[in-house]
Amino acid sequence: MATLRVGVIADTHGLLRPAAVACLRGSDHILHAGDIGAPGIVPALEALAPVTAIRGNIDRDAWARAFPETRTVTLGGIDVHLVHDVKDLDPDFPVGRIGVVVSGHSHRAGIDRRGGTLFLNPGSAGPRRFRLAVTVAHLTLDGDRAEARIEALDV
Repeated sequence: MATLRVGVIADTHGLLRPAAVACLRGSDHILHAGDIGAPGIVPALEALAPVTAIRGNIDRDAWARAFPETRTVTLGGIDVHLVHDVKDLDPDFPVGRIGVVVSGHSHRAGIDRRGGTLFLNPGSAGPRRFRLAVTVAHLTLDGDRAEARIEALDV
């Protein structure tokens, strides 16, 4: 199976920065972990690559009903679960049987491994909040291996 490059973004809150678009260009697939914020964000990302998106807590308007609250997708043979707030994972969530969990909500980028599962929060790519960096992430899926890196945007 070929190596898959997945762009990961969250918490755009209606703002898709040109720097985020540039950073995600060349992705084989894009994941948006919620708080999309406006109906034009996902179509703009779809101009770059196929997109799997979920809604977050601010996505309450009619357009957002098209997006589920959580979703599991298989990319490159690896199951990737999207949930906006990692605290909303079911206590019986099969850590170790899912390859990657992607979340957003906290606006804090982070990468962690627990029980064989890679947990990735790409941080926030939308309006700057809490003096945190504006970030996206890249997820590389190769066979049964998943690696992630955070990219700070120059904004």
